[in-house]
Parts: sequence; C-alpha cells; structure tokens
Amino acid sequence: MPNNHSSSFREQVAMLSIAKDSLTEQAKALINMSESLGDEFAKAVNMILQTKGRVVVCGMGKSGLVGQKMMATFASTGTPSFFMHPAEAFHGDLGMLAREDLLILISYSGETEEIINLLPSVKHFGNKIISIVGDTNSTMAKHSDVILSVKVEREVCPNNLAPTTSTLATMGMGDALAVALIKERNFQAEDFARYHPGGSLGKRLLTKVSDVMHTNNLPVTNADVSLKDAILTISEGRLGLVVITENEQVRGIVTDGDLRRAMVNEVDMNNATIGDIMTESPMSIASDVILVEAEKLMLDKKIKALIVTDLGNQIIGILEIFDR
Repeated sequence: MPNNHSSSFREQVAMLSIAKDSLTEQAKALINMSESLGDEFAKAVNMILQTKGRVVVCGMGKSGLVGQKMMATFASTGTPSFFMHPAEAFHGDLGMLAREDLLILISYSGETEEIINLLPSVKHFGNKIISIVGDTNSTMAKHSDVILSVKVEREVCPNNLAPTTSTLATMGMGDALAVALIKERNFQAEDFARYHPGGSLGKRLLTKVSDVMHTNNLPVTNADVSLKDAILTISEGRLGLVVITENEQVRGIVTDGDLRRAMVNEVDMNNATIGDIMTESPMSIASDVILVEAEKLMLDKKIKALIVTDLGNQIIGILEIFDR
C-alpha cells in the first residue's frame, strides 16, 4: 500500500528545489547584467534627465506589462511619463506623442511587429529612442539612440519559451534607471510623499504637528501652585504632564516621572510647589514642523511628549509621540 504522506513530502521537496533553482538562476542573470553595464546606461540616464518632454514607455505583451510598471515607477519618483500601447499607437494614439518626448521601447527580440511599425513615424517626428532589448543587432536596436541590453542566457522556463528571466531582467533595468534618476534628481522622501498623498508614507510625510497636536483642555498652571493641585491638573489633562507658564510664556514642565522621582527623593509633597520640581526651559517645537521630524526628535531625546509653542513661546498645543 503506497505511503501517501511520504509521496506528498517528496513532492514538496521537489517543488522547493525547483523554486530555489529558479530564483538562483534569475539572480545570476541579474548579476551578469549588472556586470555588463557600461556607458550606454549613463547615456540613457543623461538623456532622460535632459529631455524637456515626458518619458513614453512602449511595449507589447509581457514587455508592455513590465513597461507599465516601469512608467509608474518613473512617474512616482519625479520623471513625468506615461505608457503608450504600440498597437493602439499605430491606430491613432501616436497623437499623444509630442516632439520633445523621449521614447523607451521594450522588446526582447527587438523585432516586435507592432513596435517596428511605429519606427518610421517616430523617426520622422524626431523623438529620441532608448531601446531595452535582448538582441542588440535587431531592427529596433539599430534605430535607437541608446541601447540597453537585457540579454539572458536562457529563460528559467523549462522549455526556454515563457518570458521569465528576460522579463525580470527588463524590470531590473527599469528599476536601475529609476534609482539612478532618483539619485541624480536628489528626489527625497518628502517629494515621494507629494506623489503618494493617499498612502501611509505620504500621509506621514505630509502631516504637520498642527494636524495632530492636542489643543483642548491643555494642562497648564503656574509655578506657585501646590503639588496636590498640580497633580489634579495632570489627571484632568490625561497627558501625563503639566506645563508651567509665567506671563503666558512656557517656563517649565513636570511629568508623571518627575512626580515619582520627587516621592523617591522624599520631597515634602504637602508644602512643595510644582515650581520646586519642574524642569526649566523644556524642549518645544513649532506647529508647522513635519510630524516625522517631531517623532524622530522625541525618539532621539527619549521623551513622550513635546510642548508646541508659537513665536512668542506661548503654548498652543501638546504633541504625543503616538499621535496620528
């Protein structure tokens, strides 16, 4: 009687071996491609940087799908771009193309009919062409200003037919271009956020202290208030602290931790005032500071809350480190 459990285990081992071999071979292809990069890559980056128009990515089939991802990455990292379907372009969508636009044509064979059909028109318009291609002697490559080779020894597909390693290499080339452009443009996280206002990163990078700080029932008192009354103020404020002001300007702060240390140090809780144990000239922040910068400051200084002040050092809010 066959042991189904043993058979299933052997099948799992075989599948894992296939997967690992596939990933290993594809990784090797990317490494080989990186080692063969040369002046053409730098030319491509400079051409994109110098173009006064947009980057128009064009590819058919799976190359087109990779091209759409490439275009999306460019667009979200400071390089204006859009995708143009080559078949639709041949039937009217070439009207989207402006003379100052730069074309990135993607075809592993370099002989994709729909793209080859566009070449006479594109050459007539005078658009610059970067080709991402496996065959650098192909028709598409010969009509390009810059050629980026994504040639691989073979597809990881057992039949060497399904575009697998070649599409990964193409996507890798697109990402390499995008990363180089990000560096050259000095594109920062704040810039990224502007193109991703709906994402969690965008929200964090565009959120200011003023958007999340506490402004109601702020726990504020003066220095000569008794510790007992100040503790009531801390409790009512529910922020674990009280801010001490003088002439409406921030003078000090007392936190729950300060109260505990006062008790350990046997401070006379019946006769002492809040001013006796306060930390003078506490750290504060302006309301227009980006939230992530405020959070970093609080983490670096190991503090739970920051007093938010205006230009006159008057308290206008309190920011907690976990405010969102």
